Amino acid sequence: MALHFQSLAELETLCTHLYVGTDLTERIEAEKALLELIDSPECLSKCQLLLEQGTTSYAQLLAATCLSKLVTRMNPLPVEQRIDIRNYILNYVASQPKLAPFAIQALIQVIAKLTKLGWFEVQKDEFVFRDIIADVKKFLQGTVEHCIIGVIILSELTQEMNLVDYSRPSAKHRKVATSFRDTSLKDILVLACSLLKQVLAKPLNLQDQDQQNLVMQVLKLVLSCLCFDFIGSSADESADDLCSVQIPTTWRTIFLEPETLELFFNLYHSLPPLLSQLALSCLVQFASTRRSLFSSPERAKYLGNLIKGVKRILENPQGLSDPGNYHEFCRFLARLKTNYQLGELVLVKEYAEVIGLIANFTITSLQHWEFAPNSVHYLLTLWQRMVASVPFVKSAEPHLLDTYAPEITKAFITSRLESVAIVVRDNLDDPLDDTATVFQQLEQLCTVSRCEYEKTCTLLVQLFDQNAQNYQKLLHSASGLAVDMAIQEGQFVSHSCEQCAIVSRAISHCQNLALSQVWQ
Repeated sequence: MALHFQSLAELETLCTHLYVGTDLTERIEAEKALLELIDSPECLSKCQLLLEQGTTSYAQLLAATCLSKLVTRMNPLPVEQRIDIRNYILNYVASQPKLAPFAIQALIQVIAKLTKLGWFEVQKDEFVFRDIIADVKKFLQGTVEHCIIGVIILSELTQEMNLVDYSRPSAKHRKVATSFRDTSLKDILVLACSLLKQVLAKPLNLQDQDQQNLVMQVLKLVLSCLCFDFIGSSADESADDLCSVQIPTTWRTIFLEPETLELFFNLYHSLPPLLSQLALSCLVQFASTRRSLFSSPERAKYLGNLIKGVKRILENPQGLSDPGNYHEFCRFLARLKTNYQLGELVLVKEYAEVIGLIANFTITSLQHWEFAPNSVHYLLTLWQRMVASVPFVKSAEPHLLDTYAPEITKAFITSRLESVAIVVRDNLDDPLDDTATVFQQLEQLCTVSRCEYEKTCTLLVQLFDQNAQNYQKLLHSASGLAVDMAIQEGQFVSHSCEQCAIVSRAISHCQNLALSQVWQ
């Protein structure tokens, strides 16, 4: 392929080879041609040609890719040229709202990169790249397609500001991200919440794909705002159970308004699963808000509103049949205990009722172990931390864990024993083969079983004796089937794992208590 382009046809051939071509040699040549096009003095004019006369969505994607690489080079374009590119793309997507989503996304990413890199650019005593919210409001006054584009612009910008570019000085990134947080992020969150309130204010047409897409984009925008790295900690998302969201103090009024939490609980109950899952993801972040944002009375009120939302969800559990909703709700419950003390939880008016509902939900979840198995970790985390907190509770209010923790322990043990038959008969993957998960769950169960050890030990002995009797019968039965033997042996293995883990942890716990008494 020639590396110098003279016509639109040659450029579109490059698009084909680059994005949908199957020939590796042609693709490599196309990538080389792309690099040469970016370095060419004609790059901007060729991009404009692709955008205005290209016949496929890949033409717009190629133009966006070239512009993105062009504006992020270490030797930046003159500020006037960057402003022209930004304004051109804004006008272009406004005039072409029905472009392919991936093409619009790629073009908007260019706007986000330009805005971030030029955040401190000044002309005539004005920051020339900071009027992005004013530009977006023009989109919000248009059609639904224009509203979606406006929201995507804000979402991409928020994500871009949060993204560390390791090819550039980290101090500069933090300076830009901090300035964006202090000057614009709160306004973006308020704008997104106002759009969601407008959605709930009128009857939802769930058959309208554009309206669904708009709600999805707004919820993603809220989630991007709440997941922002507010203090530059670059928190590892894999440490999910340890996260505390460092909401800025200036956002306090938003969080103190009961209508804020109520909005997202209402959205969860009103939207289809794909969207209600996003509403729950936002609530996970709300539940993770740093404690120091509130005074003690404010924190108690905020927690009370969260617990009311939990009660409402568990009393109307239809939405939890969706695996996505179920998973996010389990995360939500775990985050509640991460950020609030048991002594605070027991003081909530609805605590006794809600802890019972959560216990029943957990037991049902453990009994249906094959449904969203990765979510069980969060439920066990909740109960593990609740039980571990019992010695530190000074409130006279009953925590009721001595009632429910043994039930959780029993449900876990019996459900794992019962799962053996299903695994063997249906030839499913054996959960015991995942040693890392088994070890983690048993660690959590050991703490939960600390409540009422006597009940746990009685249950273990009873189940072991029962399994032993059944196994003896099979050994002496002439008609014993191989499948039945495999099931009984599998139950012995499962039971032994649980028994060894619980007993060893009990011994360790007793030793620690004895040592603490010696030191005292």
